[in-house]
Amino acid sequence: MSHQPIILKNISVYFPHKTCFEHFSKQINYGSRIAIIGKNGSGKSTLLKIIQGLVEPSQGQVHIPHNTTFGYVPQVISNHHDLSGGQRLNAALTAALAKDPSVLCLDEPTNHLDASNRKSLMRMLQAFHGTLIVVSHDVELLRTCVDEIWHIDDEEIACFTGQYDDYVREQRTALQTKIQQRESLDKAQRKAKSAVQAEQKRAAGSQRVNAYENDKVLRGAMKEKGARTAGKKVGKLNETKEHIDAQRKELRLPEIITPKFSLTAAHGGSKFLVTITNGACGYKNPVLTNIHITIGPGERVAILGDNGSGKSTLFKAIQGDALVIRSGEWHVPKQEEIGYLGQHYDTLPAESTVFEIIQHHVIGWTDADIRRHLNDFLFRKNEEVMAKVKALSGGEKARLSLALIAAKTPRLLLLDEITNNVDLETREHIIEVLKEYPGAIIVISHDQDFLTRINIDKSYSINDEELKPIIDF
Repeated sequence: MSHQPIILKNISVYFPHKTCFEHFSKQINYGSRIAIIGKNGSGKSTLLKIIQGLVEPSQGQVHIPHNTTFGYVPQVISNHHDLSGGQRLNAALTAALAKDPSVLCLDEPTNHLDASNRKSLMRMLQAFHGTLIVVSHDVELLRTCVDEIWHIDDEEIACFTGQYDDYVREQRTALQTKIQQRESLDKAQRKAKSAVQAEQKRAAGSQRVNAYENDKVLRGAMKEKGARTAGKKVGKLNETKEHIDAQRKELRLPEIITPKFSLTAAHGGSKFLVTITNGACGYKNPVLTNIHITIGPGERVAILGDNGSGKSTLFKAIQGDALVIRSGEWHVPKQEEIGYLGQHYDTLPAESTVFEIIQHHVIGWTDADIRRHLNDFLFRKNEEVMAKVKALSGGEKARLSLALIAAKTPRLLLLDEITNNVDLETREHIIEVLKEYPGAIIVISHDQDFLTRINIDKSYSINDEELKPIIDF
């Protein structure tokens, strides 16, 4: 089952429109437990395939020893269409493990898994004794199943040996150092700019008529010499300023979203925003019964349960979906006061541009207002603002959905597995915006770290077709 080291030598991956990474060399020893992380589209899945010899790198060499056996589960499992996400993964994983692999390669394995299947997968990965290489943004998996991080960022791969939380702490320390360096460079840049302006002003003053004003030849010679001296000083100062500018650009800080929400939408006159008593909902037959729940303005509630247990049906019932039959007493906000975000962000019109999405949902905003708002959500370049929704990445759709929520803030926000399929950076953007969101939230998620960080107040689980409060969440 063991294998000799897999050697990656000077690996680069290029696509026609971008460079993913360059000149990466690494040795993968038997028993390594590696997570590959990075933005969506950074080349994570391609690197996983290169390691297995499934695709060739743009440059470089891969040496795979002859005794190496791979088990591979891709992100998109193309067969078993009649099965749920968890069942598909289990079938694909069983087939991969049947090969008795020395190297197990998994691409985003926890996507679409409910809590029960997630626990089973984590246990299996912890027990696997071979080499594990996994592409993932799942914080729980990163914390419990790997001890080496490969981070693809800015066309490079940085490797870290240790636990994920240690990696995060190191990244935060490095970020704080960068921020301090940036502040120091900003100060130096302002000082250099002032020095250039002062020298230019001094040089201009020295060219005025002086004590030698009656000697035209001498005056002209001194003016020429003064101009040359001033020119040299300004030139040197400009070189200093350009050097500082170059250093600032090298300090690539992660972009941060600072949302501004419409303030009136979050407040209502009632003590409770949602009150459901003796509720039931479903289709021909009830999917959920015995629903008793109250949610106040600004309160945050998690709904837990296995896939297919009725969580999404509950959301549809709260939204007043005509296909869902409700019984009991339901007091919920009006449909226009409820926002919904799902894991695919597919409520955004595919043919509309980013600019048009905001323009169609706010009244009285000028073009400049819309551009400023989109800028807060990192849509800055003209080609980004005018891009159609169908051309956006998953992370861009997530940011646009959050921009829409901020521009026209609902009193109640329903979130259905919105951290599935997004990279760690987008996940951070989502968390930071939701922490500031002023309305009430009901969230479906199996991501415990996500629920903790957005400050869930209480939670319910669905068991045996009933919604039950969790006392100790």
